[in-house]
Amino acid sequence: MPVDSDRYKWIALSNTTLAVLLATIDGSIVLIAMPDLFRGIHLDPLQSGNSFYLLWMILGFLVVSSVLVVSLGRLGDLYGRVRMYNLGFIVYTVASLLLTIDWLHGRAGADWLIGFRIVQGVGAAFLVANSVAILTDAFPANQRGLALGINNVVGISGMFIGLVLGGVLAPISWRLIFLVSVPFGLAGTIWSYRSLREIGIRSRAPIDWAGNLTFATGLVLVMIGITYGIRPYGTHPMGWESPFVIACLAAGVALLACFLLVETRAAAPMFRLQLFRIRAFTFGALSSFLSAIARGGLMFMLIIWLQGIWLPEHGTNFADTPLWAGIRMLPLTVGFLLAGPLSGILSDRYGSRGFATGGMVGSAVSFGLLLLLPVDFSYPVFAAILLLMGLSMGAFASPNRAGVMNSLPAEHRGAGGGMNQTFQNSAQVLSIGIFFTLMIVGLAATLPHTLASGLTASGVSPATAARISHLPPVSVLFAAFLGYNPAKELLGPHVLSHLSAHNAATIGGRGFFPHLIAGPFRHGLHEAFAFAIAMCLVAAVASWSRGKRVVAPVVHATEIEQSEAA
Repeated sequence: MPVDSDRYKWIALSNTTLAVLLATIDGSIVLIAMPDLFRGIHLDPLQSGNSFYLLWMILGFLVVSSVLVVSLGRLGDLYGRVRMYNLGFIVYTVASLLLTIDWLHGRAGADWLIGFRIVQGVGAAFLVANSVAILTDAFPANQRGLALGINNVVGISGMFIGLVLGGVLAPISWRLIFLVSVPFGLAGTIWSYRSLREIGIRSRAPIDWAGNLTFATGLVLVMIGITYGIRPYGTHPMGWESPFVIACLAAGVALLACFLLVETRAAAPMFRLQLFRIRAFTFGALSSFLSAIARGGLMFMLIIWLQGIWLPEHGTNFADTPLWAGIRMLPLTVGFLLAGPLSGILSDRYGSRGFATGGMVGSAVSFGLLLLLPVDFSYPVFAAILLLMGLSMGAFASPNRAGVMNSLPAEHRGAGGGMNQTFQNSAQVLSIGIFFTLMIVGLAATLPHTLASGLTASGVSPATAARISHLPPVSVLFAAFLGYNPAKELLGPHVLSHLSAHNAATIGGRGFFPHLIAGPFRHGLHEAFAFAIAMCLVAAVASWSRGKRVVAPVVHATEIEQSEAA
């Protein structure tokens, strides 16, 4: 390593942490900004057929990041991690600028945004896929936990920072949520080109085109199936029975099975199955996947809980709930930021297994405490549980990633890091589908009767109340998620104008809908959080099963060796 390696490693940490922070902020900044964004392009996201734009504005970025991260990590192994990382900064910055200048309206404007959100996701995938390998190359094994911990926890915290940032910027102008990335992306690009250098080991093997094609196509089809599965289909509240969804999922799974077969025969596979012989890598990646499933849908559930019920019941206007939901969730971010670097430092000294396992057990306890809360909770108690969850997930994330990367031979860090990131990103999309499905199943059991009786009692005609009560539960969730007044949106001005002034004011008020939906929502929330508890506990078992502390040699490895037994 060069003589000034001590200085270089901190430059690498600073630059890659900025990159990962930008990528994860952009993964969530649109969530809170959705109402302003759709108003800005003059498109109603709750109108029939427009849920496609709503879902893909959220998930397009995540889908492309999940699909490409392994391939781009492999390209880093082949052509230089810094070179691919620098290219990512350029793609990300240009896409952010093009998102800002969208001049189109309606569905054309939404198509422009979705298209360049996907391009922005490509740039983010370049950054994320190679940043972990750059850090692992730059830091010695006894400091990787600290470096990867800071990088990972700041990145995950970016998901929650994006919520607040979107809430602050979008009311000024929806374009600012994209423009804010441009100066930082430009500065990061210049800084990385001037400061970062190739010090890792390259692999000169050819690109596995067959593996790339089957993997990317299969994963895209599975994720399309998931996103359409949570949309209504005919008279069904969800689309899991839709022939299109079934075909996407079946074709995607078949292609992924073909991918595994291709990889066993490829001379230079993109997905190095031999890495799964390393026990620490296998169980670390599995626990990453399971923890991301538990965490991925959590943010959506908390946003819906706060925006659709708790904040309106406590006097916040529906239009202001997106910003305040982000602010009320800050204890989760604080917990991540406190526990991540500290657990990374301690895992460098004592190993990652205990910290990662304890973090998942703590996360399961946190979900259990959330499950015990009443829907109209006391905020200090809620904040304390979120802080505990942030501390627990931070205690898991840093040591787990350090354990995974330390177990990999130097020339396979790009591919191995990309594989681990793919499991994590794919799990987030899968998690959203699972959480929404469980929530909708829970709502569907009691929501129709609750809505019909509540609306009828407030003067709405039985026929209109029955029609509204049979709307898909996902419409109610989307309205709450976007910070709209669901009762006003679902009834429309025509129905409200025929009610008495008192009944119209009651239905349009802040407390009517939250009070109405609290019971059905709690039922759905229990289903989702019970699933999350199970995932956290299985992740804890997987994390403990990684075995003793393993650090792969930093020299060229001709074979991938079995990791040490427990």
